[in-house]
Amino acid sequence: MNEVNDFDAIRISLASPDQIRSWSYGEVTKPETINYRTLKPERDGLFCERIFGPIKDFECACGKYKRIRYKGIICDKCGVEIARAKVRRERMGHIELACPVGHIWFTRGIPSRVGLLLNLSTRSLERIIYYSHFIITAVNDEARAKAIKDLEVISSQRVADKGSEVDTRVAQMEAEDATVEAINQIRRDFSTEREQMEEDIQLLIDQLKDLQKGNLLTENQYYELKQRFSNVFEASMGAEALLKLLSYIDMDKERSKLIQETRSTSGQRRKKAGKQLQLVEAFRRSSNKPEWMIMTVLPVLPPDLRPMVQLDGGRFATSDLNDLYRRVINRNNRLQHLMEIGAPEIIIRNEKRMLQEAVDSLIDNGRRGKSVAVNGDHKAKSLSDLLRGKQGRFRQNLLGKRVDYSGRSVIVVGPSLKLSQCGLPRRMALELFKPFVMHRLVRDGLAPNIKSARRLVERARPEVYDILEEVVKDRPVLLNRAPTLHRLSIQAFEPVLIDGSALRLHPLVCSAFNADFDGDQMAVHVPLSKAAVKEARETMLSIHNMMLPSSGEPVVSPSLDMVFGCYYLTTTRPGAKGEGKIFGDFEEAKRY
Repeated sequence: MNEVNDFDAIRISLASPDQIRSWSYGEVTKPETINYRTLKPERDGLFCERIFGPIKDFECACGKYKRIRYKGIICDKCGVEIARAKVRRERMGHIELACPVGHIWFTRGIPSRVGLLLNLSTRSLERIIYYSHFIITAVNDEARAKAIKDLEVISSQRVADKGSEVDTRVAQMEAEDATVEAINQIRRDFSTEREQMEEDIQLLIDQLKDLQKGNLLTENQYYELKQRFSNVFEASMGAEALLKLLSYIDMDKERSKLIQETRSTSGQRRKKAGKQLQLVEAFRRSSNKPEWMIMTVLPVLPPDLRPMVQLDGGRFATSDLNDLYRRVINRNNRLQHLMEIGAPEIIIRNEKRMLQEAVDSLIDNGRRGKSVAVNGDHKAKSLSDLLRGKQGRFRQNLLGKRVDYSGRSVIVVGPSLKLSQCGLPRRMALELFKPFVMHRLVRDGLAPNIKSARRLVERARPEVYDILEEVVKDRPVLLNRAPTLHRLSIQAFEPVLIDGSALRLHPLVCSAFNADFDGDQMAVHVPLSKAAVKEARETMLSIHNMMLPSSGEPVVSPSLDMVFGCYYLTTTRPGAKGEGKIFGDFEEAKRY
């Protein structure tokens, strides 16, 4: 664990097939999860104890080894390593894919990284990956030159043979005293036929010259050209073809070519070359290889991160990832079987496409086409769904964590408060300041020890609230309103204890928080250290933040009912009762 905790920076990069295998503790070959009779994980399945570790601490699957003294031993009967059960949160498995599969993040991104490197549009890329079109992966220039030369020789030979045949026919007709018109017709037919032959041969030569690496061919075009020029070019479809093309790329040569292109071109072409150069530079700097964007090995998430839980009544609730992994394994196994028995190409191609779609759904469900549903209409949560969005791993668990000494409540207006004060509900304050209250109770002799002090606080005795009144004067609290867009979204206030459950806020500080009183919620935090308390008092109190840091404009200004109230209080109404009566003093007014 030391090496995990000791790091300077984190970089996200592509994983090579060898690296994925090095992470793995074993290959998952079966789609089964657990045996529903014994409730034990199936061997080589998605919850296999041999691959991912034991379900119970220091106990193998067959029960031969139990207790911590056997730690590190691998059971010779069931193959399970004796370790803590928590390793099932850390150990990964892998699936050896029967054919290469494109990673949907890199094939369908905007822009598509694979498409940018291979100079292919997203539509063309999709046609290749989903087995609709072939792409030329290699062209033999020597064989092409020879084929063109052979075609020219064949063309000349055919024309010469046909010419000899026509000459013989004309001589024969002249001997038979045929009419001049008939002989001329024979010659005209020969001329037309010769032109047609030359056109056909030229068309084939043009087709050969047009064969370039990276060109797309329809199925009919491919079989027609393959039948005639099988030794001139190689073409294939699917992620396998892209893997081959990406492995051919020399990053240094590609960089030099793109630098030259950015200097010599302009407009849209230059812009595209700039993007390609940026991508090539990123690959060179990171030492990643472009062919790693096509997967030949699929990592399998540790089982405790995609759990299966037994419910009341014997039913099981399982993570959607298990269903998505199961689809991948089923299709992969079926494809392997079809390839072993030598099934027809069209069936194998269809199975490869289905495997690609299953992996797409596992990585990012719904990104292409219809999303995979489990249990009726419920869209399955893929690996990307676990990371993205407000409920994803980054925003929910890494960027925003639950912290101690904090609370949250609705805000209401507190017009009687000072600008630097906020109203804090007593119950919330007691929970936030509990350790400080307990310390003061012991110090003042109201409780003999911390345990008794905790009991007093939990019972909310009157003396506890007296102590609380004193404690809250020692330190301010921090109020934060999400989203925290600028510095003024977190400010410090002196707490004033109030009844109820809502926080009270001075109306003039609302504009800094961009808050209103229609149900907004705010979080309360208690600064703990002396340095934090000092900083809160000296720089974060609302009375020290009356100007916008960005522009220096005042952020505290009366508005709405404050302005209306001032106006109403100072309004003089013409013709009001008592108008025109002037008194010298209060006594005169009383007499009147």
